[in-house]
Amino acid sequence: MNANWITNKDGSIYHLGLHKEQVASKIITVGDQNRVSAISKYFDRIEHQISNREFVTHTGYINQTRLTVISTGIGTDNIDIVLNELDALFNVDLNTGSALNSFTKLNFVRIGTSGTIQEDIPIDSFLISNYAIGLDNLMHFYKHNINEQLIEEIGNKIGLKTYISKCSDRLLKLFSDPDIFIGNTVTCAGFYGPQGRSTRLDSTYESFISLLQSAKLSIGNITNLEMETAGIYGLCNALGHDCISLNAILANRALNTFSSQVEKTIDQLIQRSIEKIATI
Repeated sequence: MNANWITNKDGSIYHLGLHKEQVASKIITVGDQNRVSAISKYFDRIEHQISNREFVTHTGYINQTRLTVISTGIGTDNIDIVLNELDALFNVDLNTGSALNSFTKLNFVRIGTSGTIQEDIPIDSFLISNYAIGLDNLMHFYKHNINEQLIEEIGNKIGLKTYISKCSDRLLKLFSDPDIFIGNTVTCAGFYGPQGRSTRLDSTYESFISLLQSAKLSIGNITNLEMETAGIYGLCNALGHDCISLNAILANRALNTFSSQVEKTIDQLIQRSIEKIATI
């Protein structure tokens, strides 16, 4: 067995437990396993339902369009597994580990939750991540195109090592709407200290939120924090896939407020997005 691309006894790829024929080229990612069925309930029919570890996958149809929704779990460490294994199903010979001669471009749409750091972005609103700034370390382990000037600019503003990637311009145009914010998202390596929260341990960066709020960048203000988008954008850009991250804003860190209608807001984002996803 190839140690680079491990498969299970049934030939499915190791962590996801999936075969290529069980996955569509239009893929919705969600962090929460329970959100998979919250999306697939809007499918006209479901063709495959697979569960392995924290990775739950439903593949089905809206009209004649085939879609897959998969849970990634939280964090870019899981994104590393999900994105690489889905790409491998379409673009790697799993027996030899070699890239296939023909390339299949995939489309990834993250439907997730996020907290804004700007007072003027209300809770229960929606935001598209234009650029994603990674404060995790995922893309430092891969050779990929690096915007050194922008990384230096951001590093100088916030004093942390970063990587940065952009969403697909094609998908940005498709999902843009006058009442949806477009912003720049910081992907954090955790939820508590890495997002400036204090538990029984004080955060190293006591003024983390105000530091990000005040960072005036050439690409615009930093608008929100979450834990997957930069990993998705970084890997998709490096691998040649299209991607976009759609955020339901559940918290406003500047005002210290949190949504009282979490599931309703997420469902509204799903309903607004799913028909457009079917047109990709």
